[in-house]
Amino acid sequence: MLLAIDAGNTNIVFALTEEQEIKARWRIATDPRRTADEYAVWLNQLLQLEGRTRDDVTAVIIGTVVPRALHNLQVLSSKYFGVEAEVAGQGTTEWGIALDVEEPGSVGADRALNTIAAHALYKGDLIVIDFGTATTFDLVDYTGAYKGGIIAPGLNLSLEALVSAAAKLPRIAIERPRTNSVVGRNTEDQMLIGVFWGYVSMMEGLVARMRAEIGRPAKVIATGGLATIFDAQTDIFDSVEPDLTIQGLAMLHARAHMSTTRDQG
Repeated sequence: MLLAIDAGNTNIVFALTEEQEIKARWRIATDPRRTADEYAVWLNQLLQLEGRTRDDVTAVIIGTVVPRALHNLQVLSSKYFGVEAEVAGQGTTEWGIALDVEEPGSVGADRALNTIAAHALYKGDLIVIDFGTATTFDLVDYTGAYKGGIIAPGLNLSLEALVSAAAKLPRIAIERPRTNSVVGRNTEDQMLIGVFWGYVSMMEGLVARMRAEIGRPAKVIATGGLATIFDAQTDIFDSVEPDLTIQGLAMLHARAHMSTTRDQG
């Protein structure tokens, strides 16, 4: 089985996949100081709960936007799973897609992986919205090329900045407001309305502008932990794919494996 590791700025997701199907997934807070040994103890327990062992893992692929986290994840792979980890975007797992932007080397691994998976799953022009530490809007054209996009502050980041900068504002949970009214009657409701409906309005406005600039119909694919919260509150999403980045990792690994097999043949 393949262990796909998506190391983001806030969380690292570990997923067991088989023939590109996700069998199990686990999430841990990103901490570049966490050692391979610490990862191994945590993962070993979770594997056992799923009725798995380390011997079930025959390959590892890592996609990361946190360079400092990469080394310990590579050590985890070699020391505890006995395989050299593939790193998305490097060597045999180069992207294999056109990064049609001014600085291709600056494109984050998560955005390239989302491009690969979205184009494989859906045809035509696509807008991929990823709700992470930042919220990104990525344009994938009908050929599968990454054409650029938008980076906006993530919802949690926006809320944290608001609370940190205003001494009297309380911390609140991110959820749908209790009513459809956009006139809050207390501080907590006013904050939630501003964050939640403000974010919906931002998404709808940016998607409308992107579609107008594309000049062709474009499906909107949402991914990331907060995608499901907004799905019922806006009609801009054509599909929600919570595991798009992990799917991209599995697809990239499969493509590299097929290429190696052909070369050996």
